[in-house]
Amino acid sequence: MKSKEKYLPILLCACVAMGIVIGGMINFPKRTLSKQNARKVKIERLIDFINDEYVDDVDSDSIVDMTVNSILANLDPHSIYLPPSEQSSEAEIMKGDFVGIGVNFYMYNDTVTVVKPLENGPAEKAGILSGDRILYAGKSKLFGRKLPTDSLYGKLKGEEGSNVKLTIFRKSLNKKLTVNVTREVVPIKSVDTYLMLNKTSGYIKINRFAENTYDEFMVGLRQLKKLGMTTLIIDVRDNGGGYLEKAVEIADEFLKDKELVVFTKNRKGTVDKTYATEEGIFETGKIYVLIDENSASASEILAGSIQDNDRGTIVGRRSFGKGLVQREMDFDDGSAVRLTISRYYTPSGRSIQKPYVKGEAEEYSHDFESRFESGELYAKDKIKIADSLKFKTKKGRIVYGGGGIVPDIFVPLEVKKGEEGLAYILNSGLVGHFVFEQLDKGRESFKGMKLPDFLIKMQKDNSYIPKFESYLKESGLEMKLENNKPLVKKYITAEFARQLFGESQYYRVILKDDAMLKAVLK
Repeated sequence: MKSKEKYLPILLCACVAMGIVIGGMINFPKRTLSKQNARKVKIERLIDFINDEYVDDVDSDSIVDMTVNSILANLDPHSIYLPPSEQSSEAEIMKGDFVGIGVNFYMYNDTVTVVKPLENGPAEKAGILSGDRILYAGKSKLFGRKLPTDSLYGKLKGEEGSNVKLTIFRKSLNKKLTVNVTREVVPIKSVDTYLMLNKTSGYIKINRFAENTYDEFMVGLRQLKKLGMTTLIIDVRDNGGGYLEKAVEIADEFLKDKELVVFTKNRKGTVDKTYATEEGIFETGKIYVLIDENSASASEILAGSIQDNDRGTIVGRRSFGKGLVQREMDFDDGSAVRLTISRYYTPSGRSIQKPYVKGEAEEYSHDFESRFESGELYAKDKIKIADSLKFKTKKGRIVYGGGGIVPDIFVPLEVKKGEEGLAYILNSGLVGHFVFEQLDKGRESFKGMKLPDFLIKMQKDNSYIPKFESYLKESGLEMKLENNKPLVKKYITAEFARQLFGESQYYRVILKDDAMLKAVLK
């Protein structure tokens, strides 16, 4: 991962943007494509000509993929093609579960290494521990060669109830072990955590809107209400979207009967409006929604419905700006195309889709770069808004369309100006990999330690910041952390807490002194 420091924010933000483009709002009943017409026949005959007559051997599947991608590239940035392997993994993520052994892992020195077995998952039940190296799955070798991720998953997944014999190396014992694991349905959580911040304020973090999101959210909402919550903070920062209807279902819990949640309009001008019902269980308490520049699609639907109905307060920075609806259409080989079929609008009539030029997806992705350069991540008055796109909320407040949700309360980026790339490093997998490698060198020093003692230890220990700086340098990212020491230390401590004590403890640490929460709770 070699890069020059001056290009770091651009490269990192482009990656985040492409993640949102791929993982954005989905609204896809399945449909088959229409019969061949003359243009399709022409493409098919061209491929036949190449297969039959071309001087060299050519992978015709790759030519087809290139053709499909070239066609979609001339539409909008969110109409995309998913080859079979990507379609399969995307479907699992959005479904909210898969059948496997239940471990978080990554390739460490060309070996599949367990970062943490999922709590109560099949691997944990079988005795797999953090730090274990998986050498073989059955007779399949998983070390010493670079296997693609989908191939690795394929070795560890299987039919529910099936067994896989894992040969592992346990570093703490310096020996190989054989462990039999029975594959089970493993949930992929879309609600990371819910917790009380004080006696009356509850917090729920949603990482995407999948099939199981509403059910997970309601478990948290009901539990927090039992604990005395009267103010709810919903965190959709870095949430790139998902199923439209799940955002609508969640919004319905806060809006009164017949209040407009969202509406869509297709190229024929057909309007489809969605209203709240009378079923909501939190229609009177205070609500805050936390957003940032990576909150997209379904996240923006939720935030926009709350803002336009004057139901709550939006806190943070301007959201991504994705107001296009896709429908997924499947091909017989397991691949699919997500085609934009309409635009969605918030209750006031705003389209929050940011401007784009057809065929220029790269420029669209680099919108993050312009946000850095304009200074809007540090000052609300730097946000570009169009006076011609003024709309009014239910109570007559002015809101703007044309590019994301502008928050009611602005909170700047926490890193120092000019060092924006660090914000994305701290939210990337790099921190997790660094922490794992530190634990791998000295896991015994944390053995048996309780959370309070761990927090005291981390508060006193300042050695990890220079170590992390060196780790970034070895990864090709030269970055000085001197100006952001407290923030970097918080993220490192939180990641240690996650790998040692679980997801909830990660959020207990990461939310302490969080700038957006401070803006709400003060």
